[in-house]
Parts: sequence; C-alpha cells; structure tokens
Amino acid sequence: MPGKNLTREEAQTRADILDVESYEVSLDLSPAADAGGLAAPDGATGGPAAEASTDPAVGTFRSTTTVRFSCATPGADTFLDLLAPEVHAVTLNGRPLDPAEVFDGARVALPNLSESNEVTVDATCAYSRTGEGLHRFVDPVDGEAYLYTQYEPADARRVFANFEQPDLKASFTFTVTAPAHWTVISGAPAAGAPEPLPADPSPAAGARPPVPLARWRFEATPRISTYITAIVAGPYHVVRDEWRRTLPDGSELVVPLSALCRRSLAEHLDADAIHTVTKQGLDFFHDHFDFPYPFGKYDQAFVPEYNIGAMENPGCVTFREEYVFRSKVTDASYEARANVILHEMAHMWFGDLVTMRWWDDLWLKESFADYMGALALSEATRWKNGWITFANRRKAWAYRQDQLPTTHPVTADIRDLEDAKLNFDGITYAKGASVLKQLVAYVGRDAFMEGARRYFKAHAYANTTLQDLLDVLAQTSGRDVRAWSRAWLETAGVNALTPRVTTNGDGVVTDVTILQEADPVPAERGSDRTVPGTLRPHRVAVGAYRRQADGSLVRERRAEVDVTGPATRVPELAGMPAPDLLLVNDEDLTYCKVRFDEPSLATLRGHLGDLADPMARALAWSAVWNMTRDALMPAGDYLELVRAFAGRETGIGVLQSLHDQARTALHHYAAPARREGAARELAGVALHELRLAAPGGDPQLAWTRFLAAVARDEEQFRLLEGLLRGTARIDGLRLDRDLRWTLLEPLVAAGRAGEAEIDAELRRDATASGRRHHAHCMAARPTAEAKARAWASVMESDELPNAMVEAVIDGFNRPEHRALTAPYAERYFAALEEVWRGRTIEIAMRIVRGLYPVWQDGQETLERTDAWLAAHPDAAPALRRLVWEARDDLARAVRARECDAVALSAPRG
Repeated sequence: MPGKNLTREEAQTRADILDVESYEVSLDLSPAADAGGLAAPDGATGGPAAEASTDPAVGTFRSTTTVRFSCATPGADTFLDLLAPEVHAVTLNGRPLDPAEVFDGARVALPNLSESNEVTVDATCAYSRTGEGLHRFVDPVDGEAYLYTQYEPADARRVFANFEQPDLKASFTFTVTAPAHWTVISGAPAAGAPEPLPADPSPAAGARPPVPLARWRFEATPRISTYITAIVAGPYHVVRDEWRRTLPDGSELVVPLSALCRRSLAEHLDADAIHTVTKQGLDFFHDHFDFPYPFGKYDQAFVPEYNIGAMENPGCVTFREEYVFRSKVTDASYEARANVILHEMAHMWFGDLVTMRWWDDLWLKESFADYMGALALSEATRWKNGWITFANRRKAWAYRQDQLPTTHPVTADIRDLEDAKLNFDGITYAKGASVLKQLVAYVGRDAFMEGARRYFKAHAYANTTLQDLLDVLAQTSGRDVRAWSRAWLETAGVNALTPRVTTNGDGVVTDVTILQEADPVPAERGSDRTVPGTLRPHRVAVGAYRRQADGSLVRERRAEVDVTGPATRVPELAGMPAPDLLLVNDEDLTYCKVRFDEPSLATLRGHLGDLADPMARALAWSAVWNMTRDALMPAGDYLELVRAFAGRETGIGVLQSLHDQARTALHHYAAPARREGAARELAGVALHELRLAAPGGDPQLAWTRFLAAVARDEEQFRLLEGLLRGTARIDGLRLDRDLRWTLLEPLVAAGRAGEAEIDAELRRDATASGRRHHAHCMAARPTAEAKARAWASVMESDELPNAMVEAVIDGFNRPEHRALTAPYAERYFAALEEVWRGRTIEIAMRIVRGLYPVWQDGQETLERTDAWLAAHPDAAPALRRLVWEARDDLARAVRARECDAVALSAPRG
C-alpha cells in the first residue's frame, strides 16, 4: 500500500515543520461485546477454530480523532497516518475535505496548513487478529471478548489518525464507549466513574436485548509518543494494590497498582507475587534515578495472543498472558517474568519519559531497559543470580544475531518502519545491554547513574539522540565516551578472546597473552562481501582455576586487564603454576566470544561440571556452545558434554538452556550419520536423570520435558503413553494441562497418537491455550494430508490469529518430518513476495522465518535461496534480510555438520 512504510526522511520533513499539541480520541467499542462467529474446534477436518467473526459489525469500530498542532511553514502540506477500511469525514480548520480525495488507505493528506491547525478525522477502523493495533480475542471458555492495543513501532495508526513517529510527542485524551460490565483502562487515570449510557429506545424486532453501555473518559496524558498510548478493554479480572514512597520534600507519592487477566485465568493470577516485584522495582529505580515515577498509576495487563513479550505503555503495561502460569513451571519462568516486569518498568524512564528521536537510536530505550532490568533483578529481588541468566540466555541471543550477515551496529541505520520492525533484535536488546555493562565498568557505576539522572532531568518528555547521552556521560565521568561509542556502538560484529599460555620446563607460567580476533562483517548494508571486523577495548577479568582434592575446579588467582589490540599481556599471572583452566572474561564483564587454550579445553572435556562457581560454569557452557556454532567443536563433543555434566547443573535456567541447545546441536549441527545414535543417548540420559530427580522439583519437570522432546525408543514412548493414560506414575510429577500436551506432542509426531487423542485432549482443555496446542498437534501429525491442511491454513488463508499461525507453523516444520515437508520448499520461495505484500508485517515475519525449508538438504536449499536472492534484488529490503538470515543459519549448520562428520570419521585413540 503506498505510504504505509514511513521513511526516515519523511518523518524528518514532518518534524521540521510540525509541533503537535494534543489529541482527543473517541473510540466506540460497543459492538465488540458480540461474540458472534465463535466456532467449535474443527476436529473432523483438522482446521484450527476461528475465534472471531468476520462480520463488519463485529470486526470494526468507530474512531474519531481531533488533533491540534502548529505548522512553522504556513501553506505547507503534510499528512496524518491512518490504516483503516473507511474514512467518513475529514475536517481541517473548519473546512471539510473529501475523504475520497485525501485518504489513500494509509495516509490522510492535509493541504495548505495554517500556523495553528485543528483536524478531525471520523473513521471506521478494523480490529486486529495479529496483535497489531487493537486486537480482539474471544475467550472460548465463556464467550467474552477481550481487547488490547499493541502499537510498536507504528500501529497506533490502525486505531486512530495520528502523526506516527516518536519525535512528534503530544498529550492524549481518550474517551471509550464499551459494554458497562467491562473494565476499561488507558495510560492515564480515569477522569471519574464511567458514565452509563441510555439503551436504544426502539430495538429492532426480534433482536437480542441490548448490552448496557457506558462511556469512560480518561485524563490527559503527559507528552508522550503515539506508539506508547494504550487501551485495554473487556471483562478483565483485576487485583489492585498500591506503592507508597516518601519524596525528598517530605510529600508522599502513592502509585495505584493493578494486575489484570482474563476471567477464565483468574485462579492462576498470582497477583501478590507480581505486585511484590513491581514494588521492589519502583523502590530500586527511585533510589537510582532520582526522578519520581511520572505516570500516575501502574496497571499491568496480561493479554491473550500477544505478539511480543511485553510493551512499556506508560501507566498501562501489557504482557503476553503466558506469564500467568496455568500449569507448573520452573523457577526460571518466574525469574524471566520478573525480569520482563523490571525491563518494562525501566522503560518508564528510558523510552517513555525520554524517547529516541527516530528508530536509529532504538537502543537508547531497549539496551538500557535490558541492562537496568537485569541489574534490578539481581539487586532488588530474590533472584540474585540474574546476571548468570543474562550471560546464559540474553547474550546467546546477541552472539547469534551479531554473527549474521545482516548484523548492524547497536545504533543502527533505520531507513523506514520495516527496518525498525526488524531491529527489535538481539543486538538492540542484549548486545546493547552487554556493552552498557562494559560502559559501567569503563566510566564507573556512580558516574553512569549520575549521568542517567541528569539525562532524565534535561530531556524529560522530549526526544534525544546518541549524542545527548554521550554528552552527559562525558560530564559525569570525565572519560572519552566518544571513543568508546565509536568502538562499541557504531561498529558491528563480535570479538573472540583466546589465552596463549607459555610455561617453562617446571610447569610454571612465564607468560599469558590474550589474543583478540574480530569476525568479518558485511562491507556495506545488503552486501555479501565482508571486511575485517573491529578490535575493541575490553575490560576483562581472567580467572586461573585448579582442581582441588575434592575434585572441584576453584579459582586460585584473578587478574583484571584492559585488552586492546590483537595481543595483550597479563603479567599478574606470570610465575604461578600452570592452571588447569584459564577462563577469559571471568565474571562476564565484557561482550565477546571466549576461547580456550588446549590444556583448558581438555580440562573442560573432563571436568566442566566440577566448576564450583555457577557464573564460571555458565560462561564455560556458553563458550563451548559458541565453539560448536562456529564449527570449532564437533557437535558430538558438545552433546557428550551435555550427557556428562548437564545432570550436575544446579541452575535451572542454565539446565533448560542446555536442553534447548542440545536439541539444536542434534537436529542442526550433528552429522546425519550421528543423529539417531546421539538422540537415543540423549533420551537415555534424560530418562536416567528423570529417575534421579527429587520428586516435585524443578529438575524433575525440566528433565520430563526434555525426555518428551528427544524420546526415541519403545521404553520411552511407552512411559509417555502410560503417564497420559494413568497407567504409569512418577513420584512428585503432576500431569497438569500443559504437561499433558507436552507429552502428547511427540507421540503424535511419531504416529503413536492421532486425531482422536488430540481431540480428546482438547475436551480436557477447552481453553484458548488448549486450542493452540490442538492446532499444533494436528499440524504435527506425520501424514501428507496433515501437512497439506496446515500449509493451507497459514499460506492460503489469513483467517488465523497470530498465536494460531505460530502454533501451526511449529507443528508443521519438524525435523523428523523432513520427507513430508520436502514438497513445500519450492512453494515457499514461490510465495514469498505475495506473503510480504498481502500480510501484515508481523504475520509475514512469522511465515518467512518459520516455514523456511531448513530441514531439507542443506546444500540444495542454500543454492535455492541464493537463486531467489539473485532473482529478487528489488524485493522489500526487510524481506530480503529475513531470507538472508535464514540462509546464514542454514550455512552455519552445514559447516557444523561437516566439522562433526570429520570428527566422526576420525580414528579413535
């Protein structure tokens, strides 16, 4: 659609002439209460059930917006952004404009502006089924409708007409008409109680009794960006609390809190735990930021079919409802939820109060929120090992993203909204947070926090760029942060640090030198030509570890050094007996890939599990995983480490990461000749560890899930079947709804359970989650018919909501079904451009990534991908980026398989 993809240059031109004062937005959501079209599960045909009607009376809502703004160049033209089926009226400065002439489906043209302007747009907008804009969901349990908004980066224009760019901040006043029994919240507090509306005095003959309606009016917000405005509406279950704080002037700040979820999830909402973390976070950020919470209240809504983890709408934070745990989860899940709560809370200052000017500086909010969330988690909550989780999970995401051919600097070149959408990635979040941790070590924590405080005061309710931050940090630290920025924020790629140890004939260390290498990076955007990467300054700790009498590996000496250039000596370690293990980047101070000298690697092969310190152990696991991904360690060796030492891992989050990485190594990186044997060995270890695990504990649940994921032989499948039927039992293991689906899925994929069993499980769990599991399992059946139906439901129809699309894709594209999905490889490439044109970017991204034929013959798929890229040089850059990234993942897998095949064929002994 012309005009749908706003460019940076267009945004700059608009910002140069406009100053937006306010919005008044009125939304009539009253038809949304009608749950018409709610369908029963289509078990007979295998099609996922539709959960909303396509009837226009249910699928649309009325949106009326009045915008007041000034123009520095009277007589100029500009435009509002609006994605809507219909515009009924446009009035600019008292004169009506013809909607047919000024609205093209994405923009409302505003010609001949005055110095002071007022425009009103009356439109019919559409509810979303993709989590973009105003999403409508009907709960299959009770037939109630639930609505919520999600706008990042530019989907407020699906709900009301606006200037959709982050640097045109304004004050927003919302009015919402909705069923009177609903809860309606927005970013600002309600301006009084909802106003009951009179019923229709003359309903149509035979019509159902009208639903009583009410109108909610909300106070004006402070000046904020369009993408962080919010509406949540529906019969949500609400639990309220409050947080109090005495301010330096003696006054008391009271922040009302609430936690919301669907009524059918109310019994699972642990609001006390959520509010506890919320209060801990508010205490922490007030202690460190010296700027009172600026948005009046703090609602946290857990919403269905959310397409991201959470969104930092000020005063009205939204989360995916999977964070309301309806089944038993490990403590790692509670830790992850707490981290997300704190991440979004940090955004109230980094992102909401002070916002980046354009998406180039997206990192100014996401990197800071990721860093501050991890810091608050480890210092203000019970999860004191939060940095271990960060090192193990978040940085793994960053390392992968930073080695793709589409890597980019932390502060990126964002040309348009499609670029912005794709840059919510591991570099913007986790690499940025990692380098901020390095920055704190460089300038000092006190200087860093003082810089943050000055930054908030200087730029409150305004927009900033990288230079604004560097200026304030230079003031508080006295350090050359510009040079730091050039090295860390303005260059792409990751460095590898390797120790070189020299000893004399008596086994005494005479020299330790840290060697630094840089992975090559793309020569320019969109290029497959590479150039050498950047060597950076690293403040690192180097730990020397030795085996003790009890077998444990313990650090005996530590040195901290500034690594600069290709080689840096560590004189503090000279003169000591040669250590068993030398760990570079001990304590995880910097962002780098860690390598080992040969004696250290030999120690890890035999004793990785003996590392007593959990952070050191997590770093060792991370290092050997990166070596496996880089084809420096055969996948078979990594799997052997998992078999030998995963059972001794005490950190449940690390253990679950090892399970995930072992599956990736098995299916992607292991030589085909090794796969079946390695799978059986992994499954044998999983069953062994499950039997050893303490009843009812987190490891028991983790090993049960892993066993289900890798089960291969008759004994293992019979155990899964027995658990589901109640003929087998494991002490302490409770088969709740989600675990039952987890056990059923591998049986379905192996052909040991079918449609009847899947439908029976849905009858046990007739919820939204149950429907998604049902759709996933139906697509996971090992038949050509099941794959054809799954493909058609995603590729030939746009009726499925985003959560169902994801479930079907995951069930369709399974490693054990390579032969069944092979016929779809060519169809995938043939459909790419139409998918990108015809679907929203959120759904298109899921399809392009999820259906890439990764399980087909590696070399053939690489060649087919190259042919598509060569034949489509003018395809949308964001689409080409997704295809290129999928290709790179497959190329990495091919290299890893070749490495593993060489090791497998090498003589033993």
